[in-house]
Amino acid sequence: MGMPLRQSLRVGGYVLKNKLARRDRFPLLLELEPLFACNLACAGCGKIQHPADVLKQRMPVEQALAAVRECGAPMVSIAGGEPLMHPKIGELVGELVRMRRYVFLCTNAALIPRKIDRFEPSPYFAWAVHIDGLRERHDASVCKDGVFDEAVAAIRMCKERGFRVTTNTTVFNTDTPQTVIEVLNYLNDDLGVDQMMISPAYAYEKAPDQEHFLGVQETRSLFQKAFANGNRKRWRFNHSPLFLDFLEGKVDFPCTAWAIPSYSLKGWQRPCYLMDDGYAETYRELLEDTDWDAYGRGRDPRCANCMARRSSMTAPIAAVRASASSTRPGSSETPKHSSRETPSAATARGAPGASGTTG
Repeated sequence: MGMPLRQSLRVGGYVLKNKLARRDRFPLLLELEPLFACNLACAGCGKIQHPADVLKQRMPVEQALAAVRECGAPMVSIAGGEPLMHPKIGELVGELVRMRRYVFLCTNAALIPRKIDRFEPSPYFAWAVHIDGLRERHDASVCKDGVFDEAVAAIRMCKERGFRVTTNTTVFNTDTPQTVIEVLNYLNDDLGVDQMMISPAYAYEKAPDQEHFLGVQETRSLFQKAFANGNRKRWRFNHSPLFLDFLEGKVDFPCTAWAIPSYSLKGWQRPCYLMDDGYAETYRELLEDTDWDAYGRGRDPRCANCMARRSSMTAPIAAVRASASSTRPGSSETPKHSSRETPSAATARGAPGASGTTG
C-alpha cells in the first residue's frame, strides 16, 4: 500500500503537469526545519550539533510560509530538531493545511500530549512518529529510557482523536531482519498506524555514533530478508514500490536531490542533505546556480558514499524520467543495477518516505 488515493492523485497530477511543461527539475517535497533544537540527543543524529545560540533560534511562521510559497512543492515535511518545541508550530501547520499542502510533522512524540490541542485532524496533516524498534531497541537508539512507551501512548492518543499517524523507522547495522519484522508487525498489526516509513540511517559525519551505519550489501541483504514471505505486501508502507525495490537492490535510480529541497534557519541548503556545501538565499538561486550533475553518479567523489539516502518520493520522478527518455530515439537512459560497494547513507526522511527523523 502506498500513499492515500487523494494524495497520490494530487502528487501524480503535479508531476504530470511539470513533465508536460518540460521542466527537468522541480520540487516534490519541501524539508522544512524551523529549528534545530531537540529534547533528545540521539547517538545517530547529526542535526543537533550546533552552537547554543543557533539552537535557541526559532523560525518565524511567515518566513516558513514564504519558503513554502516560493518553492511550490505539494508536500511539506516539518523536521528539526523536534518541531513541537517551536512555540507556534500549531499555527504553522494550520496555515499549511489551509494552503492545501500535505504536511508531515516529524516528532519523537514526547511532547504530543502537551501540544495536541493545537492541532486538528485533517486529510492534509499526519504525524510522523519516530520509532526505531521495540522498547529496548528504540530507547537505546534515542539514548533515553521510557521514550518508546511515551511514543506508543502518544500514537494511541492521536488515533483516538482522529488524526492520521505515520511512523518513521531508521535501521542500523545492529538491526536484523527479525528485529525489523518485529517492529513493523507491531506498528502495523498491534498499534494500527495508518502507514509506515523505513530506511537505513543517514551517515551524518557529526553524529556521535559513527560505527553503526549500514553498508550497501548489508542494506540490501537486510531488506531482502525482512520483505520476504509476503511481508512487504502485507505492511502498510507510505513508500513507492520503486523505493522498496531500491532498498532490496532490485533497481537503481539517478540521484534527484533537487526533488527534496531543504529550508532551515540558515536558508536553502545546497545538496545534498549530508554535505556541507553552504546555503542559497532564494529557491531560484538554489535551483539555477547548483551544479546538479555533480551529484549522484556525477563528478563529486563524496557521492560515492551514498546509496539509499534518496527518498521514496524521488523514485517516481526518476522512473518518469527514465520512461520518458526510453521513448526517445537513441535513448539509453534506463534504471540500472548499482555495482557500488561503498558504505551507505540513507533516506531517513521522508516525508513520506522521506520525512526527516527527529531524535
